[in-house]
Amino acid sequence: MHHPTQTLADLYTIKEQLGGFPKDLKVAYVGDGCNTANSLLLGCDIMGINFSSASPEGYEIPNEILAQAKNKTYSLTNDPQIAVKDADIIYTDTWVSMGVEKEHEERMKIFKPFQINEELLKSAKPNVKIMHCLPAHRGEEITAEVIDGTHSIVFKQAVSRLFIAKALLKFLLS
Repeated sequence: MHHPTQTLADLYTIKEQLGGFPKDLKVAYVGDGCNTANSLLLGCDIMGINFSSASPEGYEIPNEILAQAKNKTYSLTNDPQIAVKDADIIYTDTWVSMGVEKEHEERMKIFKPFQINEELLKSAKPNVKIMHCLPAHRGEEITAEVIDGTHSIVFKQAVSRLFIAKALLKFLLS
């Protein structure tokens, strides 16, 4: 249900790349309401960051996660264009997580309108940053042009994850 170390790395990456957390910061998550989305919503809520999520009907962030959000800085939709409107950050994750591999073909059809591509980026801010939990499936949840493009901070995000894991280990062992 949760992916807290990923969210710590994500928030660290955002802070590092944007020089802090601007007051009107908007993070848009597009895709499956999985553990990554759950923790990202809660992390953004704690930090007071505006969070918008777009998922196909039936694949949204669960109500039990929404109930944990204290500041209610989120909005949910089934329309990716609405979710990413004026977003500073667009985030996605694989459409087929561990344990649901047998749903691959069905999910490819259901999630296709939720792909992060150049057309979707047009609804976001011009300097939008792209994030992904990794591993990515180019051509599925994100196009190669976007993940490898100038807006992508995916690999900086991956490096941050290493540093966050080391910091957590040091903290827990000391």
